[in-house]
Amino acid sequence: MLSLAARTLEQLSRAPLSIGPVRHGRIRSCEGGLVEVSGLPVPIGTLCRIEDGAGSTEHTAEVIGFRHGHSLMMLLGDTVLLEPDSLVRPEGTPGMVEVSEAFLGRAVDGCAMPIDGGGPVAASTRWPLAGRREGALERASVTLPFDSGVRAINALATMGVGQRMGIIAGSGVGKSVLIDMIAHGAEADVVVVGLIGERAREVSDFVARHLSGAEAARTAIVAVPADHAPNLRLRGCQFATALAEFFRAQGKRVLLIMDSLTRVAHAAREIALLTGEPGAARGYPPSALATITRLVERAGNAASTGGAITGLYTVLADGDDTNDPVVDTARAILDGHLVLSRELAQRGHYPAIDVPASLSRIMDDVVTREQLAASRAMRALIADYEGNRDLVLMGAYREGADPAVDRAMAMHGPIAAFLAQERAERSSLADSRAQLLSVMQDGD
Repeated sequence: MLSLAARTLEQLSRAPLSIGPVRHGRIRSCEGGLVEVSGLPVPIGTLCRIEDGAGSTEHTAEVIGFRHGHSLMMLLGDTVLLEPDSLVRPEGTPGMVEVSEAFLGRAVDGCAMPIDGGGPVAASTRWPLAGRREGALERASVTLPFDSGVRAINALATMGVGQRMGIIAGSGVGKSVLIDMIAHGAEADVVVVGLIGERAREVSDFVARHLSGAEAARTAIVAVPADHAPNLRLRGCQFATALAEFFRAQGKRVLLIMDSLTRVAHAAREIALLTGEPGAARGYPPSALATITRLVERAGNAASTGGAITGLYTVLADGDDTNDPVVDTARAILDGHLVLSRELAQRGHYPAIDVPASLSRIMDDVVTREQLAASRAMRALIADYEGNRDLVLMGAYREGADPAVDRAMAMHGPIAAFLAQERAERSSLADSRAQLLSVMQDGD
């Protein structure tokens, strides 16, 4: 308790003293979650406190626009108990958040408030919530391989340090299990996880698994469950990325996991439609899809500090439609994608990575020619097996008709055993490469 009081007093002593007049406004209307406030012309992104007449209830709102001289705000919580003509006061610095290494080992929400039962997080470094825009030449090239700890990825879709990779799948195919394996087994100085729009139970389980033991010292979690306001969900993904940028500026290699990019797009769509922006591609306003691009582009290598953010973004394919606007936009901006197959999951094959449909655009630059040749050969065998599996099961294929298919059928067992991996198992880059070469040499 004394240490907490000491940290609080230290933060207050560093806070700038404002002797100017305190501005305030009044609520004029509240419709569909959109709050209109008069008398408070503050910048977009400003957080405000809304008090009732007695001052007993407080709400937090964020300015998302303005119209006819009135500020448009959206609550970070529910509109329950909100009263007309309530007093609204701005607080904090618009567009800035406080970050520090104290977030390691902690789980917080989109406003940096603890959700793990611990005390307030002591943070004093201010960082732009939307990031610091850099020139294209400020980003260093991806030249080093990234160890994800997952054998199928390390061997057949090798990632690079500073790459942005997507995990595309429908619901219930194993995205959460795969990111859990990567968060546990990847080589990184810091792991920042943004759980945006997920079920509260999954958030609780993830925090319990990763904020215990030695792993907690390098992990920070920002979680905003699905039942929270859309602007809080959007703020959560931006805050997680800002944390990753802070550690990258210190020269550290950061793994940023965002689950999921689709929920981020849904939150941006709700806000855009609320402010009157018309829907375009399947109901997604242009600004909602642009939010994905801006968020993903913040990851990557920093030429000035030598730090890196390796981004891993899950993308939910609604109805298993891989041509969904969010999936298509993410696939176009990311440096590669892993497609999870519902058919493989139904067979009990995990991780259910559809190898022929998955690729890493960085792989050619970070692996040896020997591994590249072996991975391409295995990809071809997997494609031949899957393409002719139904014919073989029906008895319509005769052995000897196609030597490539015969070899694919003969090697299916060893390849399937190579690709399958238990949740708690970890496979390093060197081990994955050696096992890949061994499987392909044994099949020759």
